[in-house]
Amino acid sequence: MSPAAPFDRVAESLLAFWAEAGIDSMLLDEPLDRIEAGKFVAPRPADRKPAPPPPPAAPRGPGADVASAVLEARRLAAQAPDLEALKAAIAGFDGCPLKFEGARQAVFARGAPDAPLMVIGEGPGAEEDARGEPFVGRAGQLLDRMLAAAGLTDRVFITNTVFWRPPGNRTPSPQEQATCQPFLERAIELVSPRMLLLVGAPSTKSMLKRSEGILSLRGRWFEWRSEAGNLELPAMPTLHPAFLLRQPGAKKKAWSDLLTLTERLDRPERGA
Repeated sequence: MSPAAPFDRVAESLLAFWAEAGIDSMLLDEPLDRIEAGKFVAPRPADRKPAPPPPPAAPRGPGADVASAVLEARRLAAQAPDLEALKAAIAGFDGCPLKFEGARQAVFARGAPDAPLMVIGEGPGAEEDARGEPFVGRAGQLLDRMLAAAGLTDRVFITNTVFWRPPGNRTPSPQEQATCQPFLERAIELVSPRMLLLVGAPSTKSMLKRSEGILSLRGRWFEWRSEAGNLELPAMPTLHPAFLLRQPGAKKKAWSDLLTLTERLDRPERGA
């Protein structure tokens, strides 16, 4: 055996160990920092211009939809020469989302077409949706009894701020009321009542643009004006009969409101 053989075997073993350890260089002119060498630095792009911002999106959302629906409602309402034509226009109107949220049919109005008093509630409930007339459920029956006791049965025209039942009998939104308002104002114009009875908070807030609670507004006279400003009528808010069914003690207040309204309604018109 050559004297160098043991050293050769040691060298081979050491080289094999270094290879397994990932050592691929024996010596360099300068020390190699493998920690820093392992850090990746992305190359800086040359003369790359930032991408231009995307163009602004077209206006979207409920506001834009409501505006278009209101314009269409005004057009259809203005073309209705009478209440029957107005009822048909409402039934064919697709601008109120409530029409497509489970309502069976449009619920327009009932009562005398030349009534001196128009009663305006918030919207149809389940009974009204089924029968196609406003205020025919328990609350409506109570309203009818109160009107009869005041001698107003044949002197009223009854409708709502919206003409389709809100899902779950919820309160109609201001946007839903806005899409129906041109039809309601056209109904007021065609019936030409002397005054309005606004039944409940949603109706009162929608018609008078007031934010106070119904308990502070009820029994007081306000001046209602149409959006176009061509119609003005005295209007009195009162409690909704559905509220009276839940709070029978409040019936006295509603009855007082109705008597006050009837007393004014029975006065001779100026110039008559």
